[in-house]
Amino acid sequence: MNINLQQEVVGLLAVGENTQLDELKNKTRHWDLDLSIVIPLKNEDQSILALKVEIEDVMEPLTYAWECLWVDDGSTDNTLTELQRFHQQDPRHQYIALASNYGQSAALYTGFSHARGQAIVTLDGDGQNDPRDIPGLIEQLFEENCDMVNGVRRSRMDSITRKISSRIANGFRNWLTKENIADVGCSLRVFRHDCITDIVPFNGFHRFLPTLVRIAGHTKIAQRPVNHRSRKYGQTSYGIHNRLWVGILDTLAVRWMQKRVFRTQIKTTSASKGKLQKHE
Repeated sequence: MNINLQQEVVGLLAVGENTQLDELKNKTRHWDLDLSIVIPLKNEDQSILALKVEIEDVMEPLTYAWECLWVDDGSTDNTLTELQRFHQQDPRHQYIALASNYGQSAALYTGFSHARGQAIVTLDGDGQNDPRDIPGLIEQLFEENCDMVNGVRRSRMDSITRKISSRIANGFRNWLTKENIADVGCSLRVFRHDCITDIVPFNGFHRFLPTLVRIAGHTKIAQRPVNHRSRKYGQTSYGIHNRLWVGILDTLAVRWMQKRVFRTQIKTTSASKGKLQKHE
């Protein structure tokens, strides 16, 4: 899968393996790698070494050409130093250090804009998402020809406040946006890179990613149970008290986009997209 694609296409033409050929044709676009793993994080210097090792162990037996993009969202501990060491040890680990703390949405979008993979996996940097779920998500994405596979956390290992606030927010978003995503707050997901090239980024967009992908015209979204683990180091401040009102406003904005955003399909044209025409 990570070798010369043109040679693979020729070989499959000879034996008539049309299904694999179609998949490889899609990969000859402009993505350099098969998979990008994007991890936004802040002040996780105690968690990321174990997570790095887990990712390498999971990816080692697979045939994908991959990278791991660690996006440091203004850490004040030794997170950046650790990420620089990861990169020196293995260049598949890339890092992006933001100049300040811009938030999870901004960190994710920065990772997306630098990702080189045909498919993108996202997960948190605190170790609660289990990298061992990645192969199953990727397999379902391609075998079922999905645009996105969103994780659904089983037996969530969070505080009761976090569970309740998440359930309320998830239900409200689904009700207003007419979605049926069981766990939109799950950071562990995989999707085709093309799905997010046209989405509109805003603070909090990561909480609506499946809906935004659907608005962009990529409608085959599946869900898959994934593992969830206790946080070993540090803590997060997340609850209904600090995100209720902004969450309501964001949901109303996304609902507005569902009704007002349009897409067009061109039947035929003589115009050259994005090219300056020179006339003598």
